[in-house]
Amino acid sequence: MSQSTKLFEPFKLGQLTLPNRLAMAPLTRNRAVPPSFAPSPLAVDYYGQRASAGLLITEASQVSQQGQGYQDTPGIYSKEQVEGWKKVTDRVHERGGRIFIQLWHVGRISHVALQPNGGAPVAPSAIKAKTKTFVNGTFADVSEPRALELSEIPGIIDDFKRGTANALAAGFDGVEIHGANGYLLDQFAKDGTNKRTDAYGGSIENRAKLMLEVSQAVVAEAGGDRTGIRISPVTPANDVSDSNPQPLFDYIVDHLNALKLTYLHVIEGATGGPRDVAPFDYASLRKRFKQAYMANNGYDFALATKVLDSGAADLIAFGKPFISNPDLVERLKKGAPLNDWDKATFYGGGAKGYTDYPTLKATEAAE
Repeated sequence: MSQSTKLFEPFKLGQLTLPNRLAMAPLTRNRAVPPSFAPSPLAVDYYGQRASAGLLITEASQVSQQGQGYQDTPGIYSKEQVEGWKKVTDRVHERGGRIFIQLWHVGRISHVALQPNGGAPVAPSAIKAKTKTFVNGTFADVSEPRALELSEIPGIIDDFKRGTANALAAGFDGVEIHGANGYLLDQFAKDGTNKRTDAYGGSIENRAKLMLEVSQAVVAEAGGDRTGIRISPVTPANDVSDSNPQPLFDYIVDHLNALKLTYLHVIEGATGGPRDVAPFDYASLRKRFKQAYMANNGYDFALATKVLDSGAADLIAFGKPFISNPDLVERLKKGAPLNDWDKATFYGGGAKGYTDYPTLKATEAAE
């Protein structure tokens, strides 16, 4: 039976017209091909299978080798990576889809085995995270980071700008800046991880500076209508915290709004966990940001419908349901059952748990 909801209505996002308001959230799958860390041929199938989403957002993709924090994640800083992603965007566009790439620098959430010349990961301050990364086929404690020198920060901004240019050359419709989940830009913004005393530390204005300067550089390269950003005001992911997140993110969003980014992608609550992990007024961000608001975290059909109908969001990002349901849009439209996902195949491996989940059509044909 067909279900009536704003979820399946078209939406104008910058120059794009999305056929529905479902976004596929960025999902790290650790299947890029070493040593180039370009997307594999399987990635072409994986994203192509999911092209019915209103907007596909790729797995996070590092803007430099220094920005890598997990085994076999793709990059967007080399010719081989651009060529690999071009095959993905071509397939998605052939199938009528729209696709943004998520630009990533992990900061301290890394391991010396992944860093150039085995160096220490970089961070706003030399504070080791109490978390693990995926490296050499297993989960291991992250390495001790070093604090970035002031002179190195322009290079980080340039890496994001170059990644944006590469993404456009690879045929992406736009880019999403990863400012969430305890990675580098989030580490700078939050006072639990940023103890600097220079122009990038201390006050809200200083701690927000890197995220906003990166956003400005990306917009200068791609245009605001092809730039989104992801934030997570209160998530404890990757051992990150802030003593007073509301004024911090109100300030950040005011300035992102001034840059006219096309969407604000907000993880509400703990990433992949409780939505009520800490008090926060998301309506304040919605009010401050005049372009599209994309809500994320724990959404199902009922909650997505309720939030869209109330006007609290314009787009809803679904994560794990898209892993196991390449035709998630059709299944939700018909009120059909969803495939269960297999956690054992989330990170690394081949086609199993990646491109072999059946569509509704295939399941019905087999019955």
